[in-house]
Amino acid sequence: MSLRPLFVLLIGGLLMSDNAAANCAPALDFEYRRLAGDETVRLCDAYQGKVILVVNTASKCGFTGQYEALESLHETYGDRGLVVLGFPSNDFGNQEPGTEEQIQSFCRLTYSVKFPMFEKTHVKKGLADPFFDYLAQQTGAYPKWNFYKYLIDRDGNVVDYYTSVTSPKSGKVVSAIESLL
Repeated sequence: MSLRPLFVLLIGGLLMSDNAAANCAPALDFEYRRLAGDETVRLCDAYQGKVILVVNTASKCGFTGQYEALESLHETYGDRGLVVLGFPSNDFGNQEPGTEEQIQSFCRLTYSVKFPMFEKTHVKKGLADPFFDYLAQQTGAYPKWNFYKYLIDRDGNVVDYYTSVTSPKSGKVVSAIESLL
């Protein structure tokens, strides 16, 4: 057997890999570990082509009840291409002090959260990890409290953000999501 077909196959695979990376929208070119897990997810590989609502969450916040509305959005629009991504953060008022295992248990048992949740993350200006820095650069707004929401369209463009006081089920958020689906 000639080595040439194997070489061509290997080079072709590398080129496709580079091409896939080149086609990743900058808003999704990040990797995170699943909450309380070992699996790392490259956002581009998992969610490119979807409408995404990114939320910084906390379990001991006055806005924690928004988990229910976020899960409802996930259930209602998931089949049409929406995904909600939760990123617990302890940056505001020490309102997410628990371990990732405690956060996961709370979300599942209290709010039946099934949408993807990721590792505890810094989101506050000056501390923010690169993903939240990118979201803030695109919108001009870093989270000022828990449950800030960032909307990303199917092409990976950050199209809007919503503050903590805006319910995920508000007409403004729902209309924006529906227009992108």
